[in-house]
Amino acid sequence: MGKTLSIKQEIAYAAGMMGWSIMTNIIIVMLPYFYLPPSNAGLSPLVPQLVLLGAFNILSIIAASGRLVDAIFDPFIASKSDASTNKKGRRMPFMKWAILPAMLFCSLVFYPLQKTESLQNAWWLTFMLCFFFISVTTYIIPYNALLAEVTHTPQQKVKLSSYQQIGFVLGIILSACTNNFADLVQQHFDVVNRSEAVQFAIWGLCIFSGMVMMIPVIFINEKDFSTAKPTHVPLWPAIKNTFRNSNFKYYLISDFAFYIALSIISSGLLFFSTVLLDLPESDGGKFMAAMVITSLLFYPLVNFGSAKIGKKPFVLIAFGVLCLIFVTIFFLGKLPFGPYTQIYILVISASFPLAALGILPNAILADIAQKDTIESGENHEGMFFAVKYLFVKLGQTLGIAVFAMLTIYGKDPGHDFGLRLNGIVGFALCLVALLFFSRFKEEK
Repeated sequence: MGKTLSIKQEIAYAAGMMGWSIMTNIIIVMLPYFYLPPSNAGLSPLVPQLVLLGAFNILSIIAASGRLVDAIFDPFIASKSDASTNKKGRRMPFMKWAILPAMLFCSLVFYPLQKTESLQNAWWLTFMLCFFFISVTTYIIPYNALLAEVTHTPQQKVKLSSYQQIGFVLGIILSACTNNFADLVQQHFDVVNRSEAVQFAIWGLCIFSGMVMMIPVIFINEKDFSTAKPTHVPLWPAIKNTFRNSNFKYYLISDFAFYIALSIISSGLLFFSTVLLDLPESDGGKFMAAMVITSLLFYPLVNFGSAKIGKKPFVLIAFGVLCLIFVTIFFLGKLPFGPYTQIYILVISASFPLAALGILPNAILADIAQKDTIESGENHEGMFFAVKYLFVKLGQTLGIAVFAMLTIYGKDPGHDFGLRLNGIVGFALCLVALLFFSRFKEEK
């Protein structure tokens, strides 16, 4: 058994999560808003609203194509990481070399070739998204595999997952404040064009992301904490081994449904507040901050409660609350309260699910991976996390695609039925997640 991380090293580890969270959430939050903005956003559409097969618009297909490339690459990088014999460790060398390309391609996603609607922009966006997802995956998969290796008890896993989740939600807040940062760029740097201000804000966020992603690489010597040996199982058998675990399958399906729903609400937050409630776009960051800060109040409850009664009850309650939240989205703007009251009811209600589903799933998966290592004698933690994050990314992509697809049925003030339909779809997804996770068998 290796050493135990100090509190400073646990914070350093969580900083890496904040870095990649900022970049992945910039894509989720800003991509539909930047390329297919609502009519009151002050931005011009950059890709045609072409509809294929009567349902799929071009932006949904682009997002899906980027993630398909990523889906192929995820297990490959996990296999390489699990089998690495690098003297500096199996994970950190991959993470270090992934940072600069991830920063670069995340920024270039928002630099279309033309400043008006164009199919050239669609092709550019497709390639930049593919390169970004490949780069950030090369960091994320080894990073998450470390969780199972540098923690040695269930309590340590939940604690480190809590720090991770703080990093993740800070990343969500910063990405949600992109328009606020764009406002500052326009005010203080005399940038008149709104698109350029958004681009400068995204560059700044990407540079900051890269800096914090370097923190765990600098401050944690992987070899001091992990005694895991390289695995010798080939790629395809290693993938199949993870699916033989019935608990992992229930976990995976519920996680997949949850991330589709989460991506829908992240992609739609700016639309829900500006179109359904007629609130300023700069308020989006405030709403996200309120949700995250309130969620922090639930962290002690989730940590201590899950240790006493188990993780599963908290996850099931969280899915149930999310079902109610998505129903509320359908009625936003029509409830007998003011617009600010409606949005704050929504975001504060989401704070418990954000805490429980942020902290517990990674700790649960680390338990599954560790138990599999004990039973099989092979260290393929990276493959478990690769398969999970493959489905996370597919879920996020499908969420963006569903959201973009439903905008066909209305995304502007007075013509908003497509936005409301997202509430119904999200409710159905969270119900699926609840039903499948109810079959998960938790070890006592």
